[in-house]
Amino acid sequence: MRPSFNPPAYNFAFLDEGSKREIRRKSLKAVAIPGYQVPFASRELPIGRGWGTGGLQLTLSLIGKEDVLKVIDQGNDDSVNAVSIRRLVEETSGIRTTEDTAEASVIQSRHRVPEEHLEERQILVLQVPQPEPLRKVEPRERQSRRKHAEMDYSAMWLTLYEGIVKWGDITLGADYPVMVHERYIMAPSPIPRWDNNKLHQADHLTLFGAGREKKIYAVPPYTNVLPLEFEDYRFKVESFEGKACRHCGSTHTFLDEVTAEDGVCALYQCSDTAYCSKRQQSRSGEKEVPSWQ
Repeated sequence: MRPSFNPPAYNFAFLDEGSKREIRRKSLKAVAIPGYQVPFASRELPIGRGWGTGGLQLTLSLIGKEDVLKVIDQGNDDSVNAVSIRRLVEETSGIRTTEDTAEASVIQSRHRVPEEHLEERQILVLQVPQPEPLRKVEPRERQSRRKHAEMDYSAMWLTLYEGIVKWGDITLGADYPVMVHERYIMAPSPIPRWDNNKLHQADHLTLFGAGREKKIYAVPPYTNVLPLEFEDYRFKVESFEGKACRHCGSTHTFLDEVTAEDGVCALYQCSDTAYCSKRQQSRSGEKEVPSWQ
């Protein structure tokens, strides 16, 4: 049901039309060059930088009056970050919001890709704190840009190799670097390794916004997104073997570990709360919802 909406004293979806056009133009350039970081003039918003301003600017520039928006934070629809962003969009645009992934036309997320398969009609917007995958190996912006231009990623490969020498395996966790369209190494935002494969040859468009760093980049539909790996040390996702969600019983989704009331035992539950809720309904007799995995 569409919320009641009184026209505010500012423009539809908060941003002025000139700002929206500039962000859309930069988004189109990012789509045309998959994985390439496009600088843009990041605007001031009524939330702190580092709390999703880049993703929010993309969302505010993309949505129309007929769109349906879903906002999640690490898979949760009810976190402070998700609720605050959703409320801001509702109050400045009047568009309908939802917690159902299948209903949404635009999905803004922090640190997770939904478990449900996203379709061509949907756009995934990911909030990004640090868009430069080479920052840990090359702190100078000018040099990192040059390395991207020359496709000189030897320092990144060396970092992976050093992890193998020291720990016996590749130890990078969330924000695992990926090669996009066989050209650019990209930071997929701090999503878990579990979600990296969902970007490869996906049906949907994925946009990444870093407000503090003033960068936009994208993965268009049906684009190769391959995690960095060696022939003898392959990329691995997180393992939840022998574990299941305490609510829906899922053994094929990304699970969060929580502490039981006794403060000793570890329990597991689906990170994607909306998908978990659907599975619980299906166990009560409704149709099973297929998982991306």
